[in-house]
Amino acid sequence: MSFQKPLSPPTGQTAFIMAYLDALSLVERLHRLLLDVIKDEFERVGILDINAVQALLLFNIGDHEVTAGELKSRGYYQGSNVSYNLKKLVEMGYMHHQRCEVDRRSVRVRLTEKGRGIRDVVAGLFARHAEGLEGRGVLGPDGIDQITSSLRRVERYWTDQIRYIY
Repeated sequence: MSFQKPLSPPTGQTAFIMAYLDALSLVERLHRLLLDVIKDEFERVGILDINAVQALLLFNIGDHEVTAGELKSRGYYQGSNVSYNLKKLVEMGYMHHQRCEVDRRSVRVRLTEKGRGIRDVVAGLFARHAEGLEGRGVLGPDGIDQITSSLRRVERYWTDQIRYIY
């Protein structure tokens, strides 16, 4: 994202808007950077047939058996994105799929052994990062709690905007 800076020094509401736009830009950059970090880790360990988005999908599914709709309702993924990636992951042998007994239109998916291996690589990467952040004094328990709490409040606000404004 690229945002215009005001010509005059920011005051009051303008300063808050600028800080908000900076935070939005940071969230977007962090997400792209996370995908790059996962991609680099996979290249380092020789996993070349899966992309970072698919790896995060496997990580988020974990040991659960879910439908694409459940992943969308949890807010992890958008519709066509999740459907495409689930299909590719099944084709590559990272996931099992089967039709639901109750609703034959719905497909439930779960990780295969191969998929659990990818989940474990991502989990190991995240564990090393958490240890590094804390060990180097970049972020401690209070800091991570504050960030998480603030981001959850923004998430609730945005969700309310979608549900109740329109």
